[in-house]
Amino acid sequence: MEIRIPEFCLALMMGPTGAGKSHFAQKWFNTTEILSSDNCRALVSDDPANRECSDDAFAVLHAVLDKRLKRRRLTLVDATNLRQEDRKTLQEIAREHDCQSVIFAIDTPVKVCLERNAAREGRKSPERVVQAHCRRMRMSLRDTKKERSRVYQLKPQEAKDAVIRRVKMRIDLRDQPGPFDLIGDVHGCQEELVQLLDKLGYRDADGTFIHPEERRAVFLGDLVDRGPASDQVLETAMNMVEAGSALAVMGNHDDKLERKLKGNPVEVSHGLGRTLEQLDKRDEEFKERVKKFLHRLPEQYLLDEGRLAVAHAGILEKYQGRTSRRVRDFCLYGQTTGESDEYGLPVRQDWAREYTGETLVAYGHVAVDEARWVGNTICLDTGCVFGGSLTALRYPERELVSVPARETYYEGIKPWEKTAEEARERATERFEPGHIPLAGITGDLKIDTATHGPVEVPANRVNHALEPMSRYAVDPRWLIYLPPTISPTQTSRLPGMMEHPDEAFHQYREDGVAKVICQEKHMGSRGIVIVGRSPEVIREKFGVDSPAGGVCYTRTGRRFFPPELEKKFLDRTRQALYAAGLWDELDTGWMLLDCEIMPWSLKARGLLQQTYAPVAAAALNTLEAARESLEQAQARGMDVESALEDNGKRLDAVRGYRQAYREYCWETSEELEGVRVAPFMALAGEQGVNHRDHLWQMSVGSRLARVDPKLFQATCHVVVETGNEAQEMAALEWWQEITCRGGEGMVVKPLELLPRGSRDRIQPAVKVRGKEYLRLIYGPEYDLPGNLERMRGRNLRARRENAVKEFALGLEGIRRFTAGESPARVYQCAMGVAGLESEPGDPRL
Repeated sequence: MEIRIPEFCLALMMGPTGAGKSHFAQKWFNTTEILSSDNCRALVSDDPANRECSDDAFAVLHAVLDKRLKRRRLTLVDATNLRQEDRKTLQEIAREHDCQSVIFAIDTPVKVCLERNAAREGRKSPERVVQAHCRRMRMSLRDTKKERSRVYQLKPQEAKDAVIRRVKMRIDLRDQPGPFDLIGDVHGCQEELVQLLDKLGYRDADGTFIHPEERRAVFLGDLVDRGPASDQVLETAMNMVEAGSALAVMGNHDDKLERKLKGNPVEVSHGLGRTLEQLDKRDEEFKERVKKFLHRLPEQYLLDEGRLAVAHAGILEKYQGRTSRRVRDFCLYGQTTGESDEYGLPVRQDWAREYTGETLVAYGHVAVDEARWVGNTICLDTGCVFGGSLTALRYPERELVSVPARETYYEGIKPWEKTAEEARERATERFEPGHIPLAGITGDLKIDTATHGPVEVPANRVNHALEPMSRYAVDPRWLIYLPPTISPTQTSRLPGMMEHPDEAFHQYREDGVAKVICQEKHMGSRGIVIVGRSPEVIREKFGVDSPAGGVCYTRTGRRFFPPELEKKFLDRTRQALYAAGLWDELDTGWMLLDCEIMPWSLKARGLLQQTYAPVAAAALNTLEAARESLEQAQARGMDVESALEDNGKRLDAVRGYRQAYREYCWETSEELEGVRVAPFMALAGEQGVNHRDHLWQMSVGSRLARVDPKLFQATCHVVVETGNEAQEMAALEWWQEITCRGGEGMVVKPLELLPRGSRDRIQPAVKVRGKEYLRLIYGPEYDLPGNLERMRGRNLRARRENAVKEFALGLEGIRRFTAGESPARVYQCAMGVAGLESEPGDPRL
């Protein structure tokens, strides 16, 4: 029997004591590749048979395994591995490193195991242990069918006769130095492809293009869709790949076509319909050939001794030469923020700007006007199908060759991304009409604030924020304020809890804050509302012609409502402020309100439909089917009580997860019916920042809710003296009541907007979210044994530091605006907040 395993993988031995695992391991694996549980016991206690030190021994084993897989070294773990939880821990380490795993299950009869154990010199296991291992083996073999590892079940003679062959992963072509011609997204542009291949020196030999100097083309994905001849492009690529004159990786459009051809439900959009029409004109044999070709396409290649990596949407250094679902998703779709832009398309993070690897990465996916070098990466999608050009990179020469598109075949939903220089030009066009020179809002920013001194924002973070701020944000003259992030409270150590009010009270007590206010946290989307008594006031104060007399934008500066709905919303807000007497009381012609706008589904419908709902549905279907099988097994007399109990806990967790997001979703109309607004600060007006305490700020929401209860909603709150045990306990009970009825939790703030405590860097607010709500953040099963403890290592430091800085910048922007400083000086503060928010971090915080 020949067993073929990847040359980079995690291998697990599995079997009872005396099964022959160590003999098998030593026959086929190098000594340095084997991590033995017995050897690790010897390392920590000098006794390989000392079971009392097993926890320490496996801690050593796991640590060494982690380091080896990080270095992409094949590793075999020689232990019994009969318990599912033990295998799961090892498999999770492998998944963290995007490493495949295999299991060698040596299924030796109990009699043979007992004989071998008795014949051992020195280290022997009690007979009852060997017998228990053999009984457990049957259950373990059943359990492995549910695991993602490839399992090789071997009888003793099969284990003796087996031959292990290590095979290269198909993505690993490091032994192929090239030369290569890397070709960007073709998208059905056959005429341009033929012209480019000719320009590169390829010659047509009966429909197959071959280079006389044995160069090879490398197609970077997205062969199909949108263009006039996707079927012909596929035929050209297939012929070249089969002849050995080309390689190809999968693109997201290619992947979608493959799924459609397999009969999977796929939305026919973004040019797929045109491809299907073209394929319908071809015979079934051709379509079957296409299906097989697409199925074999890898998501990446690592070439030339690791000097070159190719993937459709790019690839991070840590993913190169590795395979997993998340690696595949990154290679096909890139890195996204989870948000959608004004065109309904995903907002992508520019991973290339952070890339520092020595391997050159060539990719496409996002169309640019001309090939874009960023560090040691190059984007070769130059938008041929959109009327741009088709581009190739000669490697290793690093020479660019391109041909112009013959026409515009497809009008994109939005303009494709420009080069860095053109992005700066667009930003200049956007900002300078508002008297905001680009020089003042780029590069390293050091912004002096009246409340917290200088705040520094590094150039790479500012420049990272420049693209979305210039492309998607509202007119920069509106952005006198961007709200700060809110950090979670310090992680609780109470059993079963991630966040708890005790930590918030303790924190503020240590900071010298005498009183705090606890506000019920609404699950919606942050909305900043600037509204004037009239459009004339807005024109005078902000320099913006606004028929709506104001604006409502998100915490990232994007317009919250479409124009018609925004006008209705601002008219209602303006009238409510009149009816509540707030215009006269504050003696102002305009106001800035910081609010939560609900429901959550108003801005997050796509996230709910594409992420939360599918996760819940898939988990419930799987667990309910498993429960049915377990109940049938129990009816046949099998002992599955513990499995049923575990299944029940997991079902309850997933049902809680589904109920958690359903609490925040309901229908709304174009007349604002169903929209709810909870103002928690009337933060500013003509007099500058409103420094009244948060108790007064809460009264604003109550007053607006009294005059327009269909739109506005008061926020429940309590004031607590820190250190007063009775008040803290009452607030805790109130928080428990909120979270038990499905609420998100609460936000705890110093009662004063700018408290004078014993420390300078007091958090402006901390959030304390409920146990059930946190299922949405950390996953349905986050609070099951083992999961919670692992997640408590979250790092809050950067989030907390940024919260203080962003709070200071927000107030400084308002101060500068009302003091009559230049638009550039005002907008600098918003750009500082956006830059800090662009810093990579844990989105669950």
